[in-house]
Parts: sequence; structure tokens; C-alpha cells
Amino acid sequence: MRTSNASIEDAPLNPFHQRLTLAVGGASLMDGYILSIIGVALVQMTSQLQLSNFWQGMIATSALLGIFVGGLFSGWLTDRFGRRKVVFVAPCVFLIASVLQFWTDSPMVIFLLRFGIGLAIAIDYSAATSLFVEFVPKKYRGSRLAGFTILWFTGAAMAYIFGDIILHNSGEHGWRWALASPIIIGVFLLLSRLNTLESARWLITKNRATEAETIIQHVYGTNYSLANLPETSAQQKLSLRDMLRMGYGKRLAFVSIFWTCAVIPVFAVYAFAPKVLAALKLEGAWAAYGSVAITLLFVVGCIVGTQLIDVLGRRKMLIHSFLWSGLALLCLGTWADSSEMVVLVFFGAYALFIGGAQVLELVYPNEIFPTELRPYAMGWGVSASRIGAAIGTFLVPVSLDSIGIGNTMFIAAAVTFIGLVVAIAWAPETKAKDLAEAAALH
Repeated sequence: MRTSNASIEDAPLNPFHQRLTLAVGGASLMDGYILSIIGVALVQMTSQLQLSNFWQGMIATSALLGIFVGGLFSGWLTDRFGRRKVVFVAPCVFLIASVLQFWTDSPMVIFLLRFGIGLAIAIDYSAATSLFVEFVPKKYRGSRLAGFTILWFTGAAMAYIFGDIILHNSGEHGWRWALASPIIIGVFLLLSRLNTLESARWLITKNRATEAETIIQHVYGTNYSLANLPETSAQQKLSLRDMLRMGYGKRLAFVSIFWTCAVIPVFAVYAFAPKVLAALKLEGAWAAYGSVAITLLFVVGCIVGTQLIDVLGRRKMLIHSFLWSGLALLCLGTWADSSEMVVLVFFGAYALFIGGAQVLELVYPNEIFPTELRPYAMGWGVSASRIGAAIGTFLVPVSLDSIGIGNTMFIAAAVTFIGLVVAIAWAPETKAKDLAEAAALH
């Protein structure tokens, strides 16, 4: 048997990588759909169930709170049981919770079910993306991770489009059918993961080198072995405390803060889109088509970011994304009372420019931490970002009523500029680096 001298980081893309991309990317589509469909269903649900402002806020933020809690232990779960077993948790929870939401009239039960959905999303972020980066060659890793964010916003756009169709064709129970509609994506996600393999890198950390070797040869060919895995020779067993003491605390803070600043305005808008657009004097057809148009511009922004990630590099793209999207929010707050078209232009500009930061949310935590810490970084990053988003989302109705839409947009701009400062101070460049190189402290 002839052994290749090439690193698996430089191996060609093969059918296994394509299937893995589909299996992991489907979760981003589901995430965007399931977190956004609540914004569509909430108006009719509020009327049907006579929800108070408190329960509107709790239900709108329930999944985000679940993601926060799930992120706290998802890293441990992924490291303890492996990536392959854990990636089946989310599809099963999505299916069960979507069915149960259809039959309940209790705000508390809806809150708990969506809280459980959030737990599953957090677990999947940690397990699925770790599995993905530990298999996919570096040439394709950044753009494909960035592409998952496109799928997130595609799922969000689908939620608004199909949710609106469902509500207009299902009578008074439209909100129930809307909340149950993720079942279709959930079945696809479950089926796409049936032939998933365990991460060879994770197996090595568990002293299961023989299994790791078998998987490497199955995925890359018989001329590859553990010798072609860059981390193998230099890898050392480190505890989480050791990692933080060596300087990874700064990187964890960077990921948590920039991710939080990138998602707070986005989730606040998606959870209360009708209220936000109404406050900006966009109603009727303007609100309906405006929501879809803005969501599609988020998708366009992510597509552009995906194309630029290996051209501009991670650091430069993050800085420019925060700068121009923050200025767009500043303009939106300044001219909040302008015509519908002016409002849509600034809102659309924000959606377009924030795409760069959005696509880096899955890239940075998966590239700048070693194998042992990668799932923890993903878990804590998504946890911190979602608790910030949950707080921001919960406060949106209060902010709109107390200080108005203009000042609310100024606060959103301030959050975005905090992300800009953190990006300038701490964002590293990982373009074209192996996972071992990108995770190394310099």
C-alpha cells in the first residue's frame, strides 16, 4: 500500500464531504426556520390565546433561552459522547416538539417546548460544526461554514414566506400549522445524518487510534493514515483550565462578544418584525413584502460574505461588516420617521452589510480553538450570544413603547459598534491556515 505524504487538510473534496455538508447545513436551515416562524405565528397566537405582553416576550425568547442553557453543557456532551451520537439529538427534538406545539393551548407548554428546541439547537451547534471542520479540508472549510449562515437566513425567509401562506389558508388554527411546519425539514435532517461517521480527531483524544485510522482511510482513501493528520504529532492532552490559563480565555471572550453583537439586532427584528416595521410606519403590503425583502437581503449579504471570506480574510471582513452595518442602523434611527422607501433602504443596507459578521459566527470558534476545546468554544459562544439576543428581544416591546423606534435603533447601532471595537482589538486572521495553525497561540 502506498502512503500519501499529503495532509488530509489538503485532500480533495469527495462525496463524503458533500453529504456531510448537506447533513450539517440542513441544521442551519432548520435553525433559521424554527426560530423565525415564531415571529409569524405570534400575532395570531396572541389573539387566539389572549397572551399578555409578558407571555409574548417569554414565548418569543424561549428558544433563545434554551440555546443559552444548552450552550453551557453542549461542549461537555459532545466531548463525552462524541460528535456522531450527539448530532441525532436535534432532529428528534425538532420533530417531537413541532408535533406537540400543534395540540397545546397553554402558553407555559409552548414556552417549554420551544425552550427544548433551543436546547437541541445549542447541542447541534457544538456537535455538528465540530464534526464538519474536523473532516473538511481547509480550502473549503471557511466558505462552507460561511455558507451555513446563508442557509440560516434562507430558512428564515422560508419561515416568513410559507408562514404567511399557512396563516392565510388555515383559518384560526393557522398559527398551530405554522409551528408544526418544521416537521418536514426535521425528517430530512434526520435522514441525512444516518450514515454520519465519528470524527477521527475526537477518537484520537479518546485513545481510539485504530478506529480513527479506519475512518481516515474510509473517507480519504487507503493511501492516507494517521500520519496525514496534522494535529497527531503535536497534540497534547490539555484540560479546559490549562487551555484558559494558556491564553484561550481572550479568544473565548472575542467569540462571545462579537457573536453577541452580531445577533442581538437580528433576533430582535425577527421576533417582533411586525411591531418593529409598524413602528417604522411600514404596514400592510409594505410590512409583508418588506419583511421578505429584508430577509432576502440578509441572504444576499451572507452570499457576498461567503465569496469574500477567502479574499478579504476573516479579520478585515468582520471589521468592515460591523462598521457599515452600524452606520446603517445609525441612519435608520436618525431618519426613522422618513418615507417607507427610505426606511427600507437603510434597513436593507443593515441586512446586507451585517452578512460578513454573520458568516463568521460559525467560522471563528471552529478555527481558533484546538480539538479538545472546539465544542466548548462553540457551546459557550452560542450560549453567550443567545442570552444577549434573548434579553434584547424581550426588551424590544418595552423599548418601542418607552423610548420609541428611533432610540431603539440607536441602541442597536451602539451594540454593533461594540462589536466593531472588539473586532479591531482582538480579531485574528486564520485565512488559509490548517486547524492546528489557526488554533495555535502566537
